[in-house]
Amino acid sequence: MADKDKTTLTLEERLQIMEQNKALKFEQIKRCLAAGVDIPYSDGVIIDPEAQIGEGTVIMPNTMIKGSTKIGKNCVIGPNSIISDSTIEDNAKLNNVQCYKSTVKSGADIGPFVHIRPNSVIGESVHLGNFVEVKNSNIDTGTKVSHLTYVGDSDVGKRVNFGCGTVTVNYTGKAKYRTTIGDDVFIGCNTNLIAPVTVGDGAYTAAGSTITDDVPEEALGIARARQVNKIGWKLK
Repeated sequence: MADKDKTTLTLEERLQIMEQNKALKFEQIKRCLAAGVDIPYSDGVIIDPEAQIGEGTVIMPNTMIKGSTKIGKNCVIGPNSIISDSTIEDNAKLNNVQCYKSTVKSGADIGPFVHIRPNSVIGESVHLGNFVEVKNSNIDTGTKVSHLTYVGDSDVGKRVNFGCGTVTVNYTGKAKYRTTIGDDVFIGCNTNLIAPVTVGDGAYTAAGSTITDDVPEEALGIARARQVNKIGWKLK
């Protein structure tokens, strides 16, 4: 049946395939339960045979564990997540996350609505909040990227705080460049970091800045126009 054109399958053949898939899915879930994995509700849970999941981990509904994914102990994965060909270390929490070909280290707290694209490393105890996307980047221990932020082609240090709406501007239309952020940096809300650029240890960027030049250690980078109020403009 595998070689048959799927567009010509009969209803009976489609039902047979569905039942076979259900049986395979149940066998994988039983294997995980026997290994000490907690799957309180199996609705929408799909676990590939190559996947490895540690004892004490909870897999929530509507979660797909794909490919050669390895998940450590005492994690919470899901609901509504896809983890594909990735490594998730112990005690991590991923809620409404799509993660592809990346590593999430122990104690990370991720989600909801986070997209981790390939070749990313999310460090220990990192927090990625709602509507954050990470691509081809390294984010070190204790950094917080709380919401509405894109981190692409970047190397981020320890204990960095990203304000809402930050973008690492990595693509010129012809080539991609990297952003480097040191330890203990504070990135103000709505900051654009125009790569290639470096923000030194302990530095700050002012909210609303478009940073095109390196910011030295312990400095404050401000890159925005001065406000001008046109008095009576509406009446005119």
